[in-house]
Amino acid sequence: MAVINITPSHPSTFILMGIPGLEAAHVLISIPFSMFYIIGLLGNFTVLFVVGKEQSLHNPMYLLLCMLALTDIATPTFVVPNAQCIFWFNLKGITMGGCLTQMFFLHTVSLMHSAILVTMAFDRYVAICKPLRYSIILNNTRIAKLGFVGLIRAVLFILPLPLLLSRQPFCANRIIPHTQCEHIAVVKMSCGDITVNRVYGLVLFFVVYMSDLTLIALSYGLIIKAVLRLSSKKANQKALNTCTAHICVMLTYYTPSLFSNLTNRFGQGFAPHIHIILADLYLLIPPMLNPIIYGVKSKELCDKVGKYICRK
Repeated sequence: MAVINITPSHPSTFILMGIPGLEAAHVLISIPFSMFYIIGLLGNFTVLFVVGKEQSLHNPMYLLLCMLALTDIATPTFVVPNAQCIFWFNLKGITMGGCLTQMFFLHTVSLMHSAILVTMAFDRYVAICKPLRYSIILNNTRIAKLGFVGLIRAVLFILPLPLLLSRQPFCANRIIPHTQCEHIAVVKMSCGDITVNRVYGLVLFFVVYMSDLTLIALSYGLIIKAVLRLSSKKANQKALNTCTAHICVMLTYYTPSLFSNLTNRFGQGFAPHIHIILADLYLLIPPMLNPIIYGVKSKELCDKVGKYICRK
């Protein structure tokens, strides 16, 4: 009787390989992974603690910073513990349900992160271009509502990804050459027609992220236009300084994100481990750097953090 080398349509377990080609260095690679993750957690929890304690920081800008800190805590947490189990203990198995759940939360938080950056750009636009109406246009309640809208948007756009994949047949190859259940990596494991999955993923990337980048560019275009109208050079400098931290945060997020996504989709000449390392760093570096950037660039936050450190 012939043996058919095909597993059931919905295999119970996938195998996450970590970083293929660098298996011998997994333990060494885990060291910077752990350091970036721990530094990111400490920095973001510090931001949440200080902003929560200090009544003077209870304003829209710092509420947005707290939202950013929450996404920066969640993003690597969905990846690093599982990756460390692969690196340290060779625990590579993950159920299909667990894989799709990780994919959903990972991409949802990423989209939420982008929505927060757009709202931050709008906050800076209002603060510089309409300073007298700032408290009328933006307040904590309105920021919370905008954050909720961003969360709903992320859930609605990302939910079809695992739902479409859950209907796909998977053949004998259950091995995912990655440290995480990234959508593109899991799609490649299907032996069915993945045209809809690929098209939706591509449309999602270009429509959502490009629209967010367009809105941010529009906000900063209006900001630059308003700043150039200011007669005082000191006023120009002060206005631009209020945007510096946000610009740095955007660069640390969108630059590796765009590079990782584009090389994964179109950079066929890159070695597989390069794709994986880029995808992991894009989830680890921004959460680590964001609280440092705001701590350095925001004198008010820096002073409050320093107060608690000195008290200890």
